[in-house]
Amino acid sequence: MEDVLRPIVVIGGSIVVTLIVVWLIDRTLHRIDTRHPETPLWGLLRRCRIPLQVVLCSALLRGAYDQTRLAIVEDHAVGIGRTLTLVLIAATAWLAIRAAAAIVESSYSRYATRGHDAARVRRVRTQVTVIQRVVTAVLVVVAAASMLLTFPEMRALGTSVLASAGLIGVVAGVAAQSTLGNLFAGLQIAFGDMVRIGDTVVVNGQWGTVEEITLTFLSVRTWDERRITMPVSYFTSKPFENWSRGGSQMTGAVFFHLDHSAPVEKMRQRLHEILQESPEWDGRSWSLVVTDTTPSTIVVRALVTARDADHIWTVRCQVRERMIEWLRTEHAYALPRIATAPAPSAHETLHVVRPDPRADDPDR
Repeated sequence: MEDVLRPIVVIGGSIVVTLIVVWLIDRTLHRIDTRHPETPLWGLLRRCRIPLQVVLCSALLRGAYDQTRLAIVEDHAVGIGRTLTLVLIAATAWLAIRAAAAIVESSYSRYATRGHDAARVRRVRTQVTVIQRVVTAVLVVVAAASMLLTFPEMRALGTSVLASAGLIGVVAGVAAQSTLGNLFAGLQIAFGDMVRIGDTVVVNGQWGTVEEITLTFLSVRTWDERRITMPVSYFTSKPFENWSRGGSQMTGAVFFHLDHSAPVEKMRQRLHEILQESPEWDGRSWSLVVTDTTPSTIVVRALVTARDADHIWTVRCQVRERMIEWLRTEHAYALPRIATAPAPSAHETLHVVRPDPRADDPDR
């Protein structure tokens, strides 16, 4: 009877203790989160309950599995113990990654709610995202190394590997030059404040918004919902336009090619009326001037302002559309015209009579 109850008590007791402890911790975090809703950390830490269950259960089983006194356990004690150790290391790394992500996300959320400068908020978001990815990569590497070191063969191999570390480092550095370059470029972007998540950029003639920054690549979402994925080293080695750096406010231009008789002063008044009716115009500045002239037309430029790239595009489209409609209905003579002469009809065609060469012949 004892041979049956002992494994049940050991395995079942480990599971029950794990469930009770994790339930108590989850209830405690829930109460703290209810009392302090201004701090999202406690609610985010509740996401760690699954890896915490695995850590506790594997730790309890690792310490008590040999007490089951089962024949199969005694025959494979080394393999079972090593398996539980590997599960414990992996679960611990999983728990640490979840906890780090909760702390980073909580810190960014509190800063974003208090911050009034959108540029600084995007900068902090980029930095915490890169930091979180670096921490995740470090924890994964450490966990993988710890799991490998549980095997005696790997510990013996470590001595020879350490002796040839110089040669291996040179070979690895040459082979992974591109990867390491992107890694350091990602850190340079995060802490050099060159480009941030949410910035509006123009890359290779494509206009879009930075959607994601990792340690190796950067994703730009274009205005037509396409995603352009580029290595982060591109942004440290080649020029690009960042419309959000130094403030998101922008100035846009709208050009009109009109006849010389266009009412420029009335166009200024109409432009001001259009902007006052546009909610996207930020009210900072506007102007309308004649910037060029040709033998047949003049070039009229309207300048407008808005608080960001999306709104400046909308304002420019509104000004262009409503100004052309106003000119067409109120001042049609101002639209450019091409003067052409009508082609002669069939009965107006002139018939040229060729002279007879024999008319001037003196012998006739």
